[in-house]
Amino acid sequence: MRIGILTGGGDVPGLNPCIKAVVNRVHEEGHEVVGIRRGWGGLLNTNPDDPASVADHLITLDPGVVRKVDRSGGTFLHSSRTNPGRVSAVDVPDFLADSVSGDGPHDLTAHALKVIEHAGIDVLIPIGGDDTLSYGLRMHQEGVPTIAIPKTMDNDVNGTDYCIGFSTAVTRGVEFIHNLRTSTGSHERIAVVELFGRYSGETSLITAYLAGVDRALIPEVPFDIDRVCELLMADKAKNPSNYSMVTISEGATLAGGAMMLTGEADAYGHRKLGGIGQLTGELIKERTGEGIVYQQVGYLMRSGSPDSLDLMVATNYAVMAADLALDGSTGRMVALRNGSYSSVPISVTGEGVKRVDVDELYDAPHYRPTVRHVRGKPMFLY
Repeated sequence: MRIGILTGGGDVPGLNPCIKAVVNRVHEEGHEVVGIRRGWGGLLNTNPDDPASVADHLITLDPGVVRKVDRSGGTFLHSSRTNPGRVSAVDVPDFLADSVSGDGPHDLTAHALKVIEHAGIDVLIPIGGDDTLSYGLRMHQEGVPTIAIPKTMDNDVNGTDYCIGFSTAVTRGVEFIHNLRTSTGSHERIAVVELFGRYSGETSLITAYLAGVDRALIPEVPFDIDRVCELLMADKAKNPSNYSMVTISEGATLAGGAMMLTGEADAYGHRKLGGIGQLTGELIKERTGEGIVYQQVGYLMRSGSPDSLDLMVATNYAVMAADLALDGSTGRMVALRNGSYSSVPISVTGEGVKRVDVDELYDAPHYRPTVRHVRGKPMFLY
């Protein structure tokens, strides 16, 4: 058996250990692994008739190749947000230019399938979030045996309580927030900390909950800036060090407003997010006259090595995915459900993203996490 593995979307800590564990497990049983470089872009840009192109995008992986990769973060296979099912005219490889016409987007899935067949790949293991895995579902529907591994620090893939990268992102966020308290308190200001989270505020909410932040603004609940100012000023007055803090997800919106988006949409229809934290800080300063500390944590949340939880989950997901592949149990996504390792139909990746249970975990009138009952809830409260 020859198994193909790729990583797509944003990088998170834990990807390299996951790849390594798949390779080691598969080789224990005498089978092969090929790494597909740059996510789904590796399939799109491989010219089967050009050995140099094949060598650039497909790499044979064995225990020697992956021996050290788990000692660093990110993904040594590299990543992309390419969707072979929606390729703009400018992104069509030169060797495929004669096969398309018009502005697109073009569905080049037939070419991706041709590359898979040429490479002799029997099973695909994509590691990614809902966008990457949605194309994994497409591969499954096209008849390619596929097993998905969920990763995203937003922890918003349907069908699983946990995605690789979430714990490290929260750990980093808590650490940075506590460090930021010294400067915020020294200057008696209001800190606005912008965290990742497009549609789900779970990362921001759990980070705020664990770091004891005064207020948390999430995509699920548009916020009234005047009410936020009122609450933060009250928090500041109650604090002996005369400062207050608020976290805000990059996908949060002002009441009556829209997400702050820039640039062109990617192959999955998403434009770049960012800037809501800075705008919110400016509005708070304008209304209160207080000094603002604005910090966009951003990529620091996904940088560096995984914490022990992400390392453990990444490794266990990998072993489970490899075993499913070797057993012929494809069309699945590995998952954690109610504290136990499991697998679910890959079709769950087409059901949209998870969102914060506002009624259970969020005090919307006061813009803060509220966790009143944990008995019987899963470890990550979802």
